Amino acid sequence: MITIFIIHPSAGLAVLLGLLVLAGGAWAEEAPGRESPRLVRFVEARYPEAARQAGLEARVPLRLRLDVEGRVLEAEGVEPVGHGFDEAAREAVLAMRFSPAMRDGKPKPSRLVYTYVFQLPARAVPVAAAPQAPVLVPEPQDAIEVLVQGPSQAQRLRQSSEAVQVVETGNIQREAADLGEALARTEGVGVRRAGGLGSRSRFSLAGLTDEQIRFFVDGVPLYLAGYGPELANVPVNLVQRVEVYQGVVPTRFGTDALGGAVQLVTDQRVEGTGAAVSYELGSFDTHRLTLGVRHLHAPSGLFVRANAFFDRTLNDYLVTAPVADTRGRLTTARVHRFHDGYGAQGASVEAGVVDKPWAQRLLLRAFVHANGKQVQNGPTMNKVYGEVTSGESSAGLIARYSHVPVPGLTVDAIAGYNLRRTRLDDVGTCTYDWYGRCTVEDPNSPGEIGASAVQQRVVQHTGFARVDAGWIPASGHRLTLSLAPTRVGRTGENLWLRGGTEVDPLLPRRDLVSTVTGLEYARVAFQERLENVLFLKDYYQHAQAQKLLPSQVFTPVDRTLHGLGVGDSVRWRLRPGLLTKASYEYATRLPRPDEIFGDGVLVHDNLDLVPERSHNANLELLLEDTPTPSGTWRGRVLGFGRLADNLILLLGRDSYFTYQNVYAA
Repeated sequence: MITIFIIHPSAGLAVLLGLLVLAGGAWAEEAPGRESPRLVRFVEARYPEAARQAGLEARVPLRLRLDVEGRVLEAEGVEPVGHGFDEAAREAVLAMRFSPAMRDGKPKPSRLVYTYVFQLPARAVPVAAAPQAPVLVPEPQDAIEVLVQGPSQAQRLRQSSEAVQVVETGNIQREAADLGEALARTEGVGVRRAGGLGSRSRFSLAGLTDEQIRFFVDGVPLYLAGYGPELANVPVNLVQRVEVYQGVVPTRFGTDALGGAVQLVTDQRVEGTGAAVSYELGSFDTHRLTLGVRHLHAPSGLFVRANAFFDRTLNDYLVTAPVADTRGRLTTARVHRFHDGYGAQGASVEAGVVDKPWAQRLLLRAFVHANGKQVQNGPTMNKVYGEVTSGESSAGLIARYSHVPVPGLTVDAIAGYNLRRTRLDDVGTCTYDWYGRCTVEDPNSPGEIGASAVQQRVVQHTGFARVDAGWIPASGHRLTLSLAPTRVGRTGENLWLRGGTEVDPLLPRRDLVSTVTGLEYARVAFQERLENVLFLKDYYQHAQAQKLLPSQVFTPVDRTLHGLGVGDSVRWRLRPGLLTKASYEYATRLPRPDEIFGDGVLVHDNLDLVPERSHNANLELLLEDTPTPSGTWRGRVLGFGRLADNLILLLGRDSYFTYQNVYAA
């Protein structure tokens, strides 16, 4: 495999050059016989926990008075900012130490203004701007800045009470690996693909699989985000990190999940200008190209980002399949998959404003996506196809809004619309063998999968939203209310049945309305050694459809499902760097539209499905990054239990699949 990257982080370069220019100017303006104070001992301020949880940032200017030895005698706030920032900055600066101001070779008392900048990691300036070394002060009255960062989002998640693993993709992006291969290296995660790029993959997490796991891209369900339905097909170079939630899923996702959730987080930077290009060349004529650009116009706060990807592969690898010999007897042979090619492409543009008084972020993303695949065989390899094809296209809009309307109150909202079209074309008149030869041709009996030809077209309209409102009534306490409604409408048609006497089962409209509501209470105590999160969930689903009876007559089906869930997560810090966690959830998963209505390709409907339910428990011991003479160590031990009922599995028959409630596990 060959992977090529071109990255242009012009924003970081500009900041670095700016610092060099400022430093050069300061040296040039130093008056003869005078020397300004310099920072010789830096003390990092604590980031106020309530402000961090609320997503607040601040700049705290302080007037400092130094004695002849450079000690800080006074630190007076120029303009209070609240939320605990003033106290944290003053506490830190009083413990700092400077070199004394000098005049004609003698130390003198001095005054200066310092500004502490409290900034969350997602929007932090490059490391080059953080004054971890002594800072030059041109004149005692001039202002300088000290940047204080909290832990990164990945560190915060690992240190939280949530049962989550974080996979940062920095190293993976430099390999010719897709997300499926990358996640398969994570403990407790298994990924098995039915074939090459574009084929169905089986994802398992702590014993539960496939649809029992929910997948998200930046908080949006994967199948609505414009990357296609398969996790492994998302370009890894568009993903910054992967969060794997095992069995216990936070309410902020607004979802029902039996075995956990996987969140793909794309590049969230909204500063400067940059571009990235990646090209991958692999076996079986596989080509993958991704591109991305971003730009922030700082004076106006206008931000624009665009991404695109392009995938192509023949998937003509060798397999072992049953092949008839010259006498018609079946024997096994090594043959190429001659009809398994796959192609996909997609693009998105995101634009909006950031850091406004009325919105921290307001972004609108538009996307298009399309893929096409040749179908080589059905659920088993006893029947081979040579002309069957399937495909999918989608387009949509996603709006994001986040704001802190008043101190202690945060609002995060996502709303969107997705139009998805799927197709299945099976109109061939040949019967093929595994060598790609047309052994029998019958123009009067088209169709390779079943007894007749198929030209299925299914159109699905999906509207969705998720609103999270957080409130901090007091330090160490937080309440969060989440509401996530989804509405799906679906119609379809088999073009081959037009004008015929046979009834088309795809024609009636089908509607599905689902709502997941969550209420969460988080408590941090004992100097942040203890974190406990208690949550409740409510699940509602209403389906309307028409089922075709054997008598070729449609009958209405109107069904409502309802369920409740509860959970708790607790984290205790035994000592610095060593944590223990315990979590539990009584989880419910409602059937998805594709499980109830089919996918319009090879999966048929099942209007009798009932929800899956499970008791999920985790117990974990976590060793954070611990430096030692032999290197930095990280360790994790996880024990889990899953007691599930009414599991929904995809079962195959001779020519199609259906989802069925099967058993407890």
